[in-house]
Amino acid sequence: MPALQPRALAAQESVFARTSREAAARGAVNLGQGFPAAAPPAFLLDAARAAVGRHDQYTPPAGLPALREALGAEFGVDPADVLVTSGATEGLQTLALALYPPGGEVLTLEPAFDVYGPQAELAGARAVPVMLALAPQLGWRLDLDAVARAVTPRTCALLLNTPHNPTGLVFTLAEVEALVALARAHDLWIVSDEVYDELYFGPRPVSPRALAPERTFVVGSAGKRLEATGWRVGWVVCPPGLASSLAGVRQLASFCAPTPLQWAVARALPVAREGGLYGALRDSYAARLDTLAGGLEALGVTVFRPGGSYFLTAHRADWSAAALMDAGVAAIPVQAFCSQALNVPGVMRLAFCKSEADLALALERLATMDAARST
Repeated sequence: MPALQPRALAAQESVFARTSREAAARGAVNLGQGFPAAAPPAFLLDAARAAVGRHDQYTPPAGLPALREALGAEFGVDPADVLVTSGATEGLQTLALALYPPGGEVLTLEPAFDVYGPQAELAGARAVPVMLALAPQLGWRLDLDAVARAVTPRTCALLLNTPHNPTGLVFTLAEVEALVALARAHDLWIVSDEVYDELYFGPRPVSPRALAPERTFVVGSAGKRLEATGWRVGWVVCPPGLASSLAGVRQLASFCAPTPLQWAVARALPVAREGGLYGALRDSYAARLDTLAGGLEALGVTVFRPGGSYFLTAHRADWSAAALMDAGVAAIPVQAFCSQALNVPGVMRLAFCKSEADLALALERLATMDAARST
């Protein structure tokens, strides 16, 4: 019998799916996988109901024209330069196949979302990780000198993520300017994963597209903006003239994202912007961040508060994923996002996009764990 290829044999269940499965089996509060507790906004659900039965057939591989127009208006670009994908993950995979040559190298910032490396490998390239610095008193920091040192003649792209998953780090304007200058100096593509672009707690994050639109691809997600992560509607905002070629690549996978959901997102995006949904989300997440971070700090946990996303990272020497799961709380070790050892072991990522009741229950269980250990 023929055998599966090594790339298939090496594939493993993601840490997110595994953690959620174990959390469900053990009745743990799931602060591991980042899906929101709240239902999507009513106007989005109403639009989807209106679409089903009316907009049910294939769209062009580049996306429903109405959604490309809505995204063009959202980002101030020609709709012809927008590609709609089946979630941001497919957008990232399409870019890996289109931008990374065999034997090429793409620089990633670790800890990093766990698809970046495997997607590069599937394209015949290699992800080269550059570690973010973690100082117990300062939190996460970008080491620009380390990024510059990692560039080689084989480097083809710089893959950024701001707000950053899992750390919540938001790059400053000066940092983005330096990264763009580096990309220009070495003629690199920039892939900017901005799925958390509307979830920030300080100044609005700066996209490298604002500084280098000629070489930057911005990946986005309706699921993060509209609290509908299972809808799998994402997009790529492309440099002028390149979206049609990318559409030719992604049509070989899912062909098109679900048509009724594309239609609903097209109707919902301007309503979300004009109705203040994103500001309300930021306020709600900021309150839940304070709940979880404050409760953890009261337990003696070091919390590295994020500048964006709906994750925080936290450190305590006796913490591990297994110990927290035994206490009834699911979390992801930040080491799972790294190909090399962290300089500070025992750091966990916790999602605060959950209900206040779930956050309170998680903190209660962690306090009970501490009380049991002290007796």
